[in-house]
Amino acid sequence: MGKITGFLEFERLSEASEAVDSRVKHYREFVMRLDEDAAARQGARCMDCGIPFCHTGCPVNNLIPDWNDLVYRDNWHEAIDNLHSTNNFPEYTGRVCPAPCEAACTLNINSDPVGIKSIEHAIADKAWEEGWVEPLPPATKTGKTVAVVGSGPAGMACAQQLARVGHEVTVFEKNDRIGGLMRYGIPDFKMEKHLIDRRIRQMEAEGVTFRTGVQVTEGLPAYVCSLSSETIAAADLEKQFDAVVLAGGAEMPRDLPIPGRELNGIHFAMQFLPLQNRVVAGDQVQGQILATGRNVVVIGGGDTGSDCVGTSNRQGAKSVTQFEVMPQPPEEENRQMTWPYWPIKLRTSSSHEEGVERDWAVMTKRFNDDGKGNVASLTCARVQWQKDEQSGQMKMGEMEGSEFEVNAELVLFAMGFISPVASVLEGFGVARDTRGNARASTEGQSSYHTSREKVFAAGDMRRGQSLVVWAIREGRQAARSVDEYLMGSSSLPR
Repeated sequence: MGKITGFLEFERLSEASEAVDSRVKHYREFVMRLDEDAAARQGARCMDCGIPFCHTGCPVNNLIPDWNDLVYRDNWHEAIDNLHSTNNFPEYTGRVCPAPCEAACTLNINSDPVGIKSIEHAIADKAWEEGWVEPLPPATKTGKTVAVVGSGPAGMACAQQLARVGHEVTVFEKNDRIGGLMRYGIPDFKMEKHLIDRRIRQMEAEGVTFRTGVQVTEGLPAYVCSLSSETIAAADLEKQFDAVVLAGGAEMPRDLPIPGRELNGIHFAMQFLPLQNRVVAGDQVQGQILATGRNVVVIGGGDTGSDCVGTSNRQGAKSVTQFEVMPQPPEEENRQMTWPYWPIKLRTSSSHEEGVERDWAVMTKRFNDDGKGNVASLTCARVQWQKDEQSGQMKMGEMEGSEFEVNAELVLFAMGFISPVASVLEGFGVARDTRGNARASTEGQSSYHTSREKVFAAGDMRRGQSLVVWAIREGRQAARSVDEYLMGSSSLPR
């Protein structure tokens, strides 16, 4: 697999990035993919490890050692065919996936793992440049119709798989463009949107119909959808289509209902980030939330918070501070204890490198007024986490005398998402789990099937807030289940 002694001869090589002082002046991607020689050397580092744990570390079960070897041997065309056999959109995951496969790499036990994500990035981009990615329309049509609600990675993956086996697939999207949170959420400097547009063209050539500006069921909050021009009732979709797949996101954000929450200048991250996406796309946005010249505080330490940091810096924020209520994780994990699982450790994103003051074990107690109804500062306190003797759970307690104040004219909540928007699931009458997600098992013949006869669920709407790569996996698996439901059997991979 690769070069037998490659892991001893070659070091891990990360992708080059544009310098911070220049990249914060624009919203284009700034990570340069590896050239062919560098990618081949990275592929050569893949070990003949016997049991490739990277397979199971990857949610879509990419055949990673296979395409590492193909790149090493300069067989790029077969590499993209191999990659597409498990992943519909490797150009997405090669950019925004956190690469749990690398955490599971056998080489990661005592060395730097193979640069799997960078190789995937290189394969996908080269394939598009060479014209190897073409539509794969079905040879015959089944006459069956499927509605897919939501056009994020789960919905797109599901739709593409179903169209390729001959079903008539219509994707309904509440916003004015296809892509879900990849379009309106992930900043353009992490993933440019022409990548989505060319996949749309491919899928249209395969027979998928896209309908934008359509809100399925009423009652979506304004911050989730403000541009829909048409509403379709859930019951009508069930009548018109042979199957319905709910593949929307988990879009109910976690709130912080403390004193001062009503002040101007306090917003959910998904009220802030999509507006910049629209501006980059050339839209005229009225009342855009801007960080320009403001002290910005981002509450929440995950990927969404990092995206708020990068966007705020590009908008010209006066300062950016990011708070996380959990303790600061260790800079390095104990690999002997955590491998091959995803480790908890300090992660510094490219947005953090561009400028931010990060602080951990901090809770916000109240938002303070400037006297005119606008937020001016936050009163915070430090917390400590201790195990409760009775329940065994970790509980948070405020440290006495630790209060402090931070100036802020813009506060962004990036504390995660609780569940899908309730009105969609209520409209279809599907049963929900204890977290408010659509209840659908991933096991057995009825996998991804909800409590409604024709209705399936996949992605964040079923599993809760998660990664793009998990959404692709669930979309693909749900497509197989739908195909089996419609046809009695399926040739689609699981």
